[in-house]
Amino acid sequence: DIRMPGMDGLTATRLLTTAPGPATPPRVLVLTTFDQDAYVHDALRAGASGFLLKDALPEELLAGIRIVASGEAMLAPTVTRRLIDAFAGTAPAPEPELLESLTPREREVLSLVAAGHTNAEIAEALGVTTGTVKSHVNAVLGKLGLRDRVQATILAYDLGLARPRGTHRP
Repeated sequence: DIRMPGMDGLTATRLLTTAPGPATPPRVLVLTTFDQDAYVHDALRAGASGFLLKDALPEELLAGIRIVASGEAMLAPTVTRRLIDAFAGTAPAPEPELLESLTPREREVLSLVAAGHTNAEIAEALGVTTGTVKSHVNAVLGKLGLRDRVQATILAYDLGLARPRGTHRP
C-alpha cells in the first residue's frame, strides 16, 4: 500500500526491487485506495510492476497478482486511461541512439508491447511462437537495461515509438 505505518509503500517497493539477491527481483503489485497520478508515477519509478485500486473486484485482484507474478505488468483501467491521455499530450523527440542495439524485429516487438499486447497476441501477429516473443522481449529488456514491460512501455512512449490510439505523430 502507498501509505503504511513505519515505511511507506513506495520506499518498500524501491527496497524490494533493488535489493541485492536473486537474479530476478521480486515483482511488486501496489494495492491502494489512493487513485492519484503522482502515486502511480512514483510507484512505477520505484519498480512496481502493477498498480491496482482496493475497489478492484476479487477476480481482478487475482488476475493482477497472476499477471505481475508471471513477469507482465498490470495497471488499473482508470490509471491506464490517464497515463495514455498524459502521453498523448506530449510529443517527445526520439532518441535513436538508445534503440541502435535493437534489431528491427525487437523494435517491432517493443512497439507491440507498448500497445498493450500479450506475448500470445504478439506471437499471432508476427507468425512466431510465444517462446520466440519471450526471447525478443527479454532481449529488448536486457539491451535497454529495463526491468519489465511497464518500463519498456514508458520508454517506447518517451521515444515516440508508441502513441495512444486516436493520436497522430507530428
